[in-house]
Amino acid sequence: MNVTRHFSDTRTGEGRVRFLIHAGRVRLVAEGPGWQHDSTHATLEDAATFLAVVPGLPQMLYEQALDDLERQTQWGGAA
Repeated sequence: MNVTRHFSDTRTGEGRVRFLIHAGRVRLVAEGPGWQHDSTHATLEDAATFLAVVPGLPQMLYEQALDDLERQTQWGGAA
């Protein structure tokens, strides 16, 4: 059975960024007031790199999401 795992979930007043792992792929879901993004990537690194070009993503949310992702990879290992 394939289960989706929330690898990282960052929430600020500017929006939310989630990295979800399902069936060996990484889904990047980001949203905020007036914008949203949903894409699938081969690796966690690819999804994190792509986060930099998500339209509408505020800089502070971007930085916090990467900090949270880095912290999570140190605790739980990279996908």
